[in-house]
Amino acid sequence: MDVKELVREKYRYMVACRRHLHANPELSAQEEDTLNYIKTELNMNGIEWVYIPRGGILGFINKEKEGPTVLLRADIDALQIEESKTNLKGEKICISDRPGLSHACGHDAHTAMLLAEAEILNNMRELLPGKVVVCFEQGEEGLGCLANILRYLEGENGVDVDTCYATHVRWDLPTGMISVPKGPSMSGVIGFRGKIVGQGGHGSRPDMANSPIDCFTAIYEELNRIRLRKINPYHYLTFSIGTLHSGTRDNVIPEDLTFEGTIRFFDIPDGDIFWNEFDKIVKSECEIHGCEGSLEMFTRYLPVVSNDTCCQICEKAVRRHIGDEAYTSMEPWMASESIAAMLALYPGVHTFTGIYNPEVGSGANHHTPEFDLDEDGMIYGAAAAIGYVLEYFEAQPEITFKQEYPDVEELIRICCWK
Repeated sequence: MDVKELVREKYRYMVACRRHLHANPELSAQEEDTLNYIKTELNMNGIEWVYIPRGGILGFINKEKEGPTVLLRADIDALQIEESKTNLKGEKICISDRPGLSHACGHDAHTAMLLAEAEILNNMRELLPGKVVVCFEQGEEGLGCLANILRYLEGENGVDVDTCYATHVRWDLPTGMISVPKGPSMSGVIGFRGKIVGQGGHGSRPDMANSPIDCFTAIYEELNRIRLRKINPYHYLTFSIGTLHSGTRDNVIPEDLTFEGTIRFFDIPDGDIFWNEFDKIVKSECEIHGCEGSLEMFTRYLPVVSNDTCCQICEKAVRRHIGDEAYTSMEPWMASESIAAMLALYPGVHTFTGIYNPEVGSGANHHTPEFDLDEDGMIYGAAAAIGYVLEYFEAQPEITFKQEYPDVEELIRICCWK
């Protein structure tokens, strides 16, 4: 079976889907038009589906058939980023029609690929010795809508998932390449926010005030030392402050200060160590500076870790159905992805699909106004996904897999989702 050729036959369809979605982006948990578009496409292809409120859509191929179940997932939400009309070379092929919103991460391509994969797999359903579930996830960009999908899958009327697969387009991987990282492919993240309340005063008498800015400066200096004092130097971990707000006048010492940021890591214990030390530092420095302080974890994603056996199957799929030259395994990416939670429940694999091509001007980083992709990359991304389904069904492997969070509600709590 020439999987790559089957995908090429759907290339125009994928491009049309991607451009429609790109022109009509919607924020997390607000993807009404996108969901309706997906429903229409699934209906046209005779694929049964169910909508999970504030979760997304699950489509079913061979729903009643005996055999293993493979789940393919795509995220569908966009970002609150004003898109540039140009990429790194010139004018983009298409841009958002909605001011201030854009698919600056590539989820439009993820959705387009999965729609094509669903049609192709449904057309060959009689040849498949099992079931395929196509999952279109809402709110991947931090809102945790995946929680409701996981509740459905694990519920009384749920689905026994044997393996799951997802890909993310990647700005620095050349078109035509598929990366199958073994072990962690994307980092875990803790999103935090804090507040320091001191005593305001006049700039002429700092001795009569307790400046929250002085307190935060001390906290920040100590944060830089945690990495050296507490974290294994052979492990990856980084942190950053993304927002910092305090004061309104140059000659007034403010009363309070707020800040937000992230901690990123590949080893869960490292993230826990850093977080606990961070909390201690906030408390101690606030006491020293005569301030009141609070620190809150508002989001947490686990590291994205693929199963070794599933990686081997995926590597075989890429080499067999696309070609040896398409396979690579590049370094992990310290961005985060909600698919980590699904991979904690089911053995699976997370890949990267190359979209970098200087000839078309793609190569700007994700979440930037200039971000763009080479649409040809979707051919390889879709072929790899379909190849994984076919190879998994052929192998039907015995997989060694330990569920770290067998209770789905505990997993959801760990991720700070609701």
